Amino acid sequence: MSNDTLYEIDFNPFASQEVSPAHSREWEARRRVAQSIRELTEALVTCTSAPETLLQIATELDKHTGVLVSTAQLHGVLAFAMDGSHGSYSEVGHELGGVAGRSNPLAPDFNMWIEGDRAFGKVRCGQAYEGPPGCVHGGYVAAIFDQFLGMAQLATKKPGMTGTLSVRYHRPTPLHRELTLSARVESLGGRKNRVRGDICVNGTVTATAEALFIRPLAPPAPTGTDSTM
Repeated sequence: MSNDTLYEIDFNPFASQEVSPAHSREWEARRRVAQSIRELTEALVTCTSAPETLLQIATELDKHTGVLVSTAQLHGVLAFAMDGSHGSYSEVGHELGGVAGRSNPLAPDFNMWIEGDRAFGKVRCGQAYEGPPGCVHGGYVAAIFDQFLGMAQLATKKPGMTGTLSVRYHRPTPLHRELTLSARVESLGGRKNRVRGDICVNGTVTATAEALFIRPLAPPAPTGTDSTM
C-alpha cells in the first residue's frame, strides 16, 4: 500500500453535520463497547466507591478483557485495513483514531464536518480530560486542534501530516460544556497546507491554533532491475 493509496479520500464522514452511521455491524458493536467504556471511565474518576467494590469491578473487567485478547489481534489502523475484512484505511481510521475515533474509548464525543471552504466541529470533554480544576487539560486542547485542523484539509483534496502546531490559550476551556470549533485553510502550496482554527464556548474564544501540514512524498517507483551480490 503506497503513501498515495493511504491518503486517497475513499470515505468522507464529514460531508454533513449528521454523525455518519457505522459502516458495518462490526463497527456498530465496537462503537457500543467504546461508549460503555467511556461511561465507565467517567464513573470511575468521579465515584467514591469503597475499595472492595472497586476490586470486585476490576476482577469482572479482567474477565471481559480476557475474552477480547483471546481472539487474533491487529495492531493499528493499517493492520486492520490490510486484513481486508474491516473496511478501507479511511473507514478504519474514522473508527479507531485516538482523538476522534467513534470506536475508540479514549476519544471524547467529537463531531466534525465541512461546509464549503470551512470546517466546523462540536466536542464535549468529561471529567476524565481535566487539567486545571474544572477545565480541559491543555494537552487535550492541542490534540483536539491537531485532529480538527487536519480534518479541515479535506477541503483541499490533498491532506498532509502535521509539521507544526501552534496553540494559543486565551482562557481556560471548561469541562462538561459543548465546545464549538471552526477552521479554514489559509494557504496551500506544493505539499504544504496552512490551517487556522478556534475553539469557542457560547461564542467566547478559549483557544486558537495554526498548523502547517505537509503531504508526504510518494515512495520512488521501482526501477524493474535487480542487482545480485
